[in-house]
Amino acid sequence: MRLRWTGLRRPEVPADVAAAIAPTKGERLLAWARASGGTTVVAGRHRLYVVRTPDDGRPEVVVARAWHLVDAGSMSETGELRVEWVDAEPALRLVLTEPGMLPETFRERVQASVVLAETIDLGGRHAAKVVVRRDLATDALLSQAVLGKGVRATDPGVAERVRAGLARVREQVGLA
Repeated sequence: MRLRWTGLRRPEVPADVAAAIAPTKGERLLAWARASGGTTVVAGRHRLYVVRTPDDGRPEVVVARAWHLVDAGSMSETGELRVEWVDAEPALRLVLTEPGMLPETFRERVQASVVLAETIDLGGRHAAKVVVRRDLATDALLSQAVLGKGVRATDPGVAERVRAGLARVREQVGLA
């Protein structure tokens, strides 16, 4: 017996938003969501985009960050998407009014970038993460250290333990 595909197609990213993003070769816009304040959030194959449409009607890209720069994301019951970055950038907070498939696609893309992760217990409820991630645009592997809340690289023993953790995960994936 032959089965026919009857699934729903994902709605395409609005043309003006896609034009503002102007995806590069290999980039594909996978899912999108409307957010408050004339904002559209788009999950691309390689990057997360935030596009604002001001009163003049011309959309502009205000965030275009690679998935390997996302440390974590969460979605509240009120529809707030919160994105934490691995670098010093402030968290991105947007209230999604029409989430569509964005939350699921967001999770999938972040997970696709993680190759190996290890949590380092620093004692006293403090921790750090060492991670090998894949740049989804280039397939390059890179390593990252993300210090937990209240942890400073200058705290005694932190730098040494993080360096050792990075060496372990890098060795496990053949980067050492």
